Amino acid sequence: METKNIMIVGVGGQGSLLASKLLGHLLMEQGYDVKVSEVHGMSQRGGSVVTYVRYGDRVNSPVIDQGEADFIVSFEVLEAARWLSYLKPDGQIVTNTQQIDPMPVITGAAQYPENLVEKMKAAGAKVDALDCLKLAEEAGSSKAVNIVLMGRLSHYFDLPEEAWMKSLEACVPSKFLELNKKAFQLGKNA
Repeated sequence: METKNIMIVGVGGQGSLLASKLLGHLLMEQGYDVKVSEVHGMSQRGGSVVTYVRYGDRVNSPVIDQGEADFIVSFEVLEAARWLSYLKPDGQIVTNTQQIDPMPVITGAAQYPENLVEKMKAAGAKVDALDCLKLAEEAGSSKAVNIVLMGRLSHYFDLPEEAWMKSLEACVPSKFLELNKKAFQLGKNA
């Protein structure tokens, strides 16, 4: 199998590292060679955070270059637009529609761009946009956006739901497991 590439992009503190850990566990359990690379930005200050997950029969490098991502999973819509050049021509974006103002917007030096989902679609991208924050809150915690996104991403993988649940059980502390299973289902069924 040729190597597949998933970029997880977001803002520091949103749970992208747990999402990449979950994906890495899931894909290794399916027998793939998996490489996960965490590229931290200014994560403590709400800056961009990028994680690469690559899997296949044999993966030599953990890095994804421009035009190579099969999937971009984005915790925030501006981050999806920012990393659009990394998406393959037939790639898929799965994004939360939440907007988190970056520092230039907070300070008044810039304005948050409008109609980003429409602009990405106009650029030829396949975009699956979902209000993951609303669904995470429905599951019981705004911090479950990452697992809502994983539920949504599961649509694009031919893997049994039990495999996703097994990886959730392995990666999420037991006291948060039921909440996260609910978040996954809400994302999957949205």
